[in-house]
Amino acid sequence: MGASEQNSWMVGQDRPPTGELNTTEITHLALDHPGANDPAYRLRRDEIARAARAYHAALKQGENPPIPKIQYTEQETAVWRYVFDQLEEVQSRRACSFYLNARRKLGIKRESIPDLSMLDQKLREMTGFHLAPVEGLVDSRSFLKWLEKRTMLSTQYVRHHSRPDYTPEPDIIHESIGHIPSFTNAEFADFSQFIGRGARIANDQQLEQLGRLYWFTVEFGLVEEGDSFKAFGAGLLSSFSELEHAFSDGVERRPFVLDDVINTPYDYSDMQPILFVIPGYAYLKEATQKFIENFEKVVK
Repeated sequence: MGASEQNSWMVGQDRPPTGELNTTEITHLALDHPGANDPAYRLRRDEIARAARAYHAALKQGENPPIPKIQYTEQETAVWRYVFDQLEEVQSRRACSFYLNARRKLGIKRESIPDLSMLDQKLREMTGFHLAPVEGLVDSRSFLKWLEKRTMLSTQYVRHHSRPDYTPEPDIIHESIGHIPSFTNAEFADFSQFIGRGARIANDQQLEQLGRLYWFTVEFGLVEEGDSFKAFGAGLLSSFSELEHAFSDGVERRPFVLDDVINTPYDYSDMQPILFVIPGYAYLKEATQKFIENFEKVVK
């Protein structure tokens, strides 16, 4: 997994995940995608995407559908195990202790790709947060707005087996290893809900600021731990190279100051030269809540 990995809220089709299809093929892979020229992979992606679309179609009809249960193949499981093994040692040194404990509580293990419905059930019990399948990339406002419902949209497909260390978009490995454990923390869950509320009412400039806040925390955040700091961002925790790079001399690590964060541009196609260190989740939640309250004042 590399620095060019994109995120489901950042780019992609400008429609919500339950929008109408304009083509018979659900997945739209760029020509440089590792699986673009693999017909079997494309069919598999379409199969998993259709299950997500059926889920959202049922939601629109007022139903309460179960999260699709994906029977992962031996090849897909082998990709999962490769990434898990690659990350295990570096996470033990670099990941924050909360994340490591959360991963164990959720039962995320090497043996098999986690079942999204199982993770959803455990999150509901811990923090009242939910998971919902999504077919692929969605626009930023659509993705973030679901957070206000205390729901994270999650992909269920697996990256192409030819590049197990890289994905140009989020897959179930990135979601379950990187993102989902953080939602077991009540303050992080509340913070995410504030982000979603802000996305619903934000103007274009405010949405860009929210995107930067999300990037430098949810994706590439560091947190103080004792006399040092550790990683909690999903983009770090799910990438061996990014995680090691974050603790190298090639990174400027700044104290988290919200005005600084929302005015700092980033480039998702390269290793991150600047990262921010939050004092803790409670501080992040409070700072974000005040930030969103200013949105509401402007709207009124």
